[in-house]
Amino acid sequence: MAKVGDADIERVRALIAAVPPGRVVTYGDVAAAAGLSSPRIVGWILRTDAADLPWHRVIAASGRPATHKSNRQLELLRAEGVLADDGRIALGEYRFVF
Repeated sequence: MAKVGDADIERVRALIAAVPPGRVVTYGDVAAAAGLSSPRIVGWILRTDAADLPWHRVIAASGRPATHKSNRQLELLRAEGVLADDGRIALGEYRFVF
């Protein structure tokens, strides 16, 4: 993984915090907006520093939630009006553009 600095982490955190309720972004969307080389960096940041962020609004490019937290993530999204069809979020309908 590319070296990730504090400025990168804060940029990713700010971007995720800016995603409004009822919208989602992909890991790749966040990485591109933050100028990072890989969506995996966003995943790493979320795994290590997301307790105070709306982490549930970040999904895979396939529209699927994180495998290990899919039930909780879909539950939180559903509470915001984001509905899944067979476990997949329709990015065309719910995607937030930075």
